[in-house]
Amino acid sequence: MSMLEVRHLQKTYTTRFGGSKVEALRDVNFSVERGEYVAIMGESGSGKTTLLNILAALDKPTGGTVTLNGRVLSTLRESELAAFRRDNLGFVFQEFNLLDTFSIEDNIYLPLVLSGKRYGEMHERLLPIAKRLRIDDILKKYPYEISGGQKQRAATARALITEPQILLADEPTGALDSHSTDELLSMFADVNETGQTILMVTHSVKAASRAGRVLFIRDGEVFHQIYRGDSTSEELYAKISDTLTILAGGGEVAE
Repeated sequence: MSMLEVRHLQKTYTTRFGGSKVEALRDVNFSVERGEYVAIMGESGSGKTTLLNILAALDKPTGGTVTLNGRVLSTLRESELAAFRRDNLGFVFQEFNLLDTFSIEDNIYLPLVLSGKRYGEMHERLLPIAKRLRIDDILKKYPYEISGGQKQRAATARALITEPQILLADEPTGALDSHSTDELLSMFADVNETGQTILMVTHSVKAASRAGRVLFIRDGEVFHQIYRGDSTSEELYAKISDTLTILAGGGEVAE
C-alpha cells in the first residue's frame, strides 16, 4: 500500500448565502510512495490549493478519502488534528512564516517545544539538519537579519526537525530570487535523496522539473502526469512546458 492514497476526492463550496455552489475538486485520484518527490501543477483555480489544504488536514473533503499510512484523515477528531499534523506533516510555505521575535534556532525548535520534547533531544535533531541546510552559522540570528533564501532554509529545517512522514511545500520558491531558488531546489533534491517524501504545489516549471513526478490538475481532476524516468531536469522542463501549453489551450495530452 502507498504511503498516501487519495481516492475520489471532492470538495464543493457553497457561497455565503447558499445561492450557488463551486466545485473546487471533482474526482481527484493519485497515490504517493514513500520517498517520492511529487510536484502538483495547474492553472489558478484548478484546485491545487484546496487539494493541499485537505492533504494538510486543514480542510475536509465533501467526498472521497485521503489516507496517510492507513489512517483516513477525515475520521480524525478535532482534538486530534493539531497533534496529527505536528507528528506526521512538515510544512514549507511561500512566506516563510517565521516569528521575528524568535531567533532562527528557536523558530526551528517551535514544533518540538509544542510537542513537549526536551532541549537535549531538540538540540541533537537540529545540528545535522542545520549543517545539511547550511544554516548552522545563523542559528542565533533573527529573521529580519537574514536573506530570503536563508529564511526559506530555516523554514525547511523547522519542517524537517519533526521527522515528518511527508513534507508539504506550497509555492516554496515563490518569494525567492533566482539564486535562492536554485539553492532551495538543490536542497530539496538532497533532502529527498535521504528518503524524505516531498509533495510540492508550484507554478514554477523550474521547481517542478526537479521532482520525480509531476501531476497536472485541471477542472478539479488529475488531468495528466509525467514521470522523470531517465530524463534530465532540462528535458523534464521541456515536457512540463509543453503540457502546460496544452492545458492552457484546453487540449488533450497524448499518452
